[in-house]
Amino acid sequence: MNYYLAKTDPDTYSAEDFKKEGETVWDGVHNFQAINTIRSMRPGDKVYIYHSQSDKAVVALAEVTSQPYENKDDPRASWVVRMKFIKDTPPVTLAEIKNEPGFSDFLLIRNPRLSTMVVPENVVAWLNAHLGI
Repeated sequence: MNYYLAKTDPDTYSAEDFKKEGETVWDGVHNFQAINTIRSMRPGDKVYIYHSQSDKAVVALAEVTSQPYENKDDPRASWVVRMKFIKDTPPVTLAEIKNEPGFSDFLLIRNPRLSTMVVPENVVAWLNAHLGI
């Protein structure tokens, strides 16, 4: 099982919206690096849901429930997966993550505009400890 981080603008689609739906198609990803991340996801993988823009924090946990597939409804190149909401988490802010030594290679810090990314094992261990997972 792998861990990923997926960003969403809470004004557009918040973790609360996701929680109400229970399951969703994670779409709207158009950057080729982020698309490749989506394409690497498998059922059972976990996804930290990150509010971008104002909050800049991990706020929920989800699970991938489908194989990735091409989004033929999108005129731009994109791939999607289905995810189910698992639980709200205490917010872990970008500032907290940046303050941790050894996280400088994490894409959230190196390439903060990327919408989906793999979370390295050392960051997963730290996040899970902070989130009580």
